[in-house]
Amino acid sequence: MTYHFNPEEKLTLAKIQEIIDNKMTLALSDEAKRRIEKCRAYLNHKMESQKEPIYGVTTGFGSLCNISISKEQLSQLQKNLVMSHACGVGDEVPAEVVRLMLLLKAQNFCFGYSGAQLQTVQRLIDCYNDDVLPVVYQQGSLGASGDLCPLANLMLPAILGMGDVYWHGRRCDAQEVYQAKGWQPIELQSKEGLALLNGTQFMSSYAVWSLLKAQRLSKQADMVLSLSLDAFDGRIEPFYEALHMVRPHQGQLETAAAVRCWLDGSELIKRHKEHVQDPYSFRCAPQVHGAAKDTIRYVASVVETEINSTTDNPIVLPDEDMVISGGHFHGEPLAMVLDFLAIAVAELGAISERRTYQLIDAKRGLPSFLVAKPGLNSGFMIPQYAAAAIASQSKQLCTPCSVDSIPSSQNQEDLVSMGGNAATKTYRVCENTERILAIELFNAAQALDFRHQEGLKSSPAIEKMVADYRQKVNFVDIDQIMYKHIHASVSFLQTMSM
Repeated sequence: MTYHFNPEEKLTLAKIQEIIDNKMTLALSDEAKRRIEKCRAYLNHKMESQKEPIYGVTTGFGSLCNISISKEQLSQLQKNLVMSHACGVGDEVPAEVVRLMLLLKAQNFCFGYSGAQLQTVQRLIDCYNDDVLPVVYQQGSLGASGDLCPLANLMLPAILGMGDVYWHGRRCDAQEVYQAKGWQPIELQSKEGLALLNGTQFMSSYAVWSLLKAQRLSKQADMVLSLSLDAFDGRIEPFYEALHMVRPHQGQLETAAAVRCWLDGSELIKRHKEHVQDPYSFRCAPQVHGAAKDTIRYVASVVETEINSTTDNPIVLPDEDMVISGGHFHGEPLAMVLDFLAIAVAELGAISERRTYQLIDAKRGLPSFLVAKPGLNSGFMIPQYAAAAIASQSKQLCTPCSVDSIPSSQNQEDLVSMGGNAATKTYRVCENTERILAIELFNAAQALDFRHQEGLKSSPAIEKMVADYRQKVNFVDIDQIMYKHIHASVSFLQTMSM
């Protein structure tokens, strides 16, 4: 299966998920090719006909924008730009995000406002299709003049044949791949280096990955909540539709409906309750999970606008006969919503950890720490510690990056978004919340088994899910090595169908 970039069709998060799930190859539509070639031809003509300097085309970059470059040096200027800006440090960007960077950069070019050569765009697509993944580092982007640093590290091997890549599952010099495939480094034309490095594809790729993960985590949080509610002998009334219609936030209604669906047919949820109320981590879950859903929905709308835009600089407008230096590479739209997304996903983890604590606290007939002989056995004491530590780290990571700025480039870039940091921290928060939910699932499945000993069952949907879970994670009767069970629980969430 092949996905064809088409500037006349919107690229959605759902389509990206489909591309990933079906391992689709990429290709340019005829319309995309036409626009790319039209823009390049216009830019070449513009350079010949206009005597005044054009930023990034016939000049230096950033604070060096007033220095004109001769025609003979334009290609070297673009090559120098890529080499000098490849300053990435820190941990490597995960392979799944690097793939998205290649995909979204090609998407950016298909609109025909960047001046890239057709062969340059095709090389990015070839790298994606052949699983040639440049080594990119997480630190270095200010998220303002585009994601200059990580995009330079992406383009250095992909376009120039320099630096390192992962190919066939191993790290190697890009030249090895070039020789094997018969590729030649692409000779960059005017403006191309800037087109490759300006843009928000580092931030937006992390945003896409985090949103796809967050959407999945939101559904799984409702599932695990439902199991915990039944195992805790909780009340269903706080999830009634009539209650939520008097405060009808969409996410809140969706959460309550999901829990009712998961618990349909449960013997436990229907039995008489001695307690009048449940703790907030159960009773207020529709409000908390729902607010996260509404946040995810809003962030998705911003990110989908971003990935269907041209975000490099300058923007080449052939039909208007203009080349305009603007600020579309500035990451503020993404930085702010990435901060918001991190907060929403962290709250899913925070409330999950609180439910885990309630389950081990010797309430409502459940044994202390969910083992039959506490004291001799510590049981589920320390998994809750781990969840608390992870939740605390997520809270610390949720300090907004978008309110910070450090001027750069001789104060030409005097307010930056720090969206690159917002992107990488949001990725970490999503991974953290997945682990916290896995620990809650571990605890809740254990608690449900004690309810089974009372002769009562949960709903068919919950019992089926727990039976599948028990294929990977067994009941803990006496103390065991717990980290293996927790890791298996994480794996269960990552691979289960939703």
